[in-house]
Amino acid sequence: MNFFQDFLQNKLFFTAAAGWLVAQILKTVIHTILLKEFHAERLVGSGGMPSSHSATVCALAAGTCYEYGAGSFPFTIALLFAIVVMYDAMGVRRETGIQAKILNDILRTFEDMGRSEISAHDKLKEFVGHTPLQVLMGALLGILTAVLAYSW
Repeated sequence: MNFFQDFLQNKLFFTAAAGWLVAQILKTVIHTILLKEFHAERLVGSGGMPSSHSATVCALAAGTCYEYGAGSFPFTIALLFAIVVMYDAMGVRRETGIQAKILNDILRTFEDMGRSEISAHDKLKEFVGHTPLQVLMGALLGILTAVLAYSW
C-alpha cells in the first residue's frame, strides 16, 4: 500500500504529467483553430505546437531542480534527458515526418495515375517531429508548469 500512497504524493511526476497534458490540450486547440476542425488524435498524438515532449521533459527537469537543486545528480540526469529528447524531436523525428510527407505525396501521385492500391489507412504518419519554435514553446511551457506547481 505504501507504493500507491508514495506515488500519489509524487509532485515531480504530476508536474511532468501536467506539462504533457497542458501541451496536448493547447496543441489540440491550436490545431482546431488553424484547420477549423477538431481531430481527437491531436489530444494524444505527437508533432505540432507546442511540443508535448519538450513540455514534459522540461517540467521534469525544472521540477527536479526545485526538488534537488541545480548542482544535484538527479537534476543533471533530468537536464541531459531533456536535451536529448528535444534534440531528437527537432532532428531525427522531424526528418521522419518530412520524409513521410514526401512519400505520401508520391503515393498520392500513383493513386491519381491508378497505379496504387494503398489505402488512406496505410499512409505514413506525418506529424512526428517538431520545428525549433515548437520545441522552444514546449520547453517554456514545461518550465512554466514546474514554476507554477512548485510555487503553491
